[in-house]
Amino acid sequence: MPFRDRLADMWDRLRHRWMYRRGDGSTAASAPAARRLSFAGISAALNRPGMGGILRRAAIAFAVVILLYYPIGMIWVHTVDDDPDFTPDATDFVPGGSEAVAVAAALIDREVNRHSWVANDPFFMPGALLDNMPNFQQGIMSALARFGFELTDQLGRTRGSSEADSDLQRAAGRLQYPGNIWIWTPTVSLMPQASSESQYREARARLLSYNNRLARGDANFDKRADNLLATIDRFAADLGSSSAMIDRHIAEESGSLFDSTADDIFYLTKGKLYGYHMILDALGRDFAQVIKERNLQKSWDEMIATLRKAALLDPLVVMNGSPDAQFQPNHLAAQGFYLLRARTQLREISNILLK
Repeated sequence: MPFRDRLADMWDRLRHRWMYRRGDGSTAASAPAARRLSFAGISAALNRPGMGGILRRAAIAFAVVILLYYPIGMIWVHTVDDDPDFTPDATDFVPGGSEAVAVAAALIDREVNRHSWVANDPFFMPGALLDNMPNFQQGIMSALARFGFELTDQLGRTRGSSEADSDLQRAAGRLQYPGNIWIWTPTVSLMPQASSESQYREARARLLSYNNRLARGDANFDKRADNLLATIDRFAADLGSSSAMIDRHIAEESGSLFDSTADDIFYLTKGKLYGYHMILDALGRDFAQVIKERNLQKSWDEMIATLRKAALLDPLVVMNGSPDAQFQPNHLAAQGFYLLRARTQLREISNILLK
């Protein structure tokens, strides 16, 4: 073949290849047909013998995974840590600092970081279906929030004339943050927001910063009898509000065989009692000199023992039977008894401190 003919033949092949890549009217017109053929191919593949069984097994496996995800996840996550002998790590306690502040910081770390904060878990997390653990955690945090306020207003100041400590102010503010806020809650705001965990971690950091400065002598922790008096009076008042909540629920709902709210109240109060037990036990060591001078050790130990008993109540199922029922217990009434006994003992200690 002459060279010129070979060039012409090469040109034709290149031109046809280019036209094939670009596509022309006939190609565009055949696109729907091609799609129909592809859909038909997929349908034929799905209808092949045995394919229906594979899809059915896949659907069943997916349903089983979804059904097991929540119950297994709930069992894995659920932790109500009411250990009355819990102590801060060495990294949380600084010699010369406040033991109560160290305990508060350690409790935040335990509930937020180690056990994972579940009160704000979104619907796709197993913790979203729990109620005892989140109520217990929020009860602890409510006690720590009250303690944070007392630190700022009383214990961390030299009488009422000194300036409030900046670290304690920030810690108290963060501890007041609601416990059910996730990073994105569309019912509240379409914009991302600070999560409960982030606020509590910041509160912990501020408490540790304050304690480190206290150990260096750069912060105040006024261990006066009137400061202890004011603090336990506020704690007693807070316990009084919890007793009113229990009393109202017993009056309105006692005797119900199925009471879905009783366990929420029980574990919220249990968390608060546990938090106060831990804080007051540590405050007893911080104010050991005042307690010794006022001959309060026996009364203080009895109050701590009562709070310990209240915090350790752990029924398998929380019942809200009639207070005078023969066979159906009322665990809220039992909890309320220990709560009011602890509150009475706090008031007795207050009266002694007033003298």
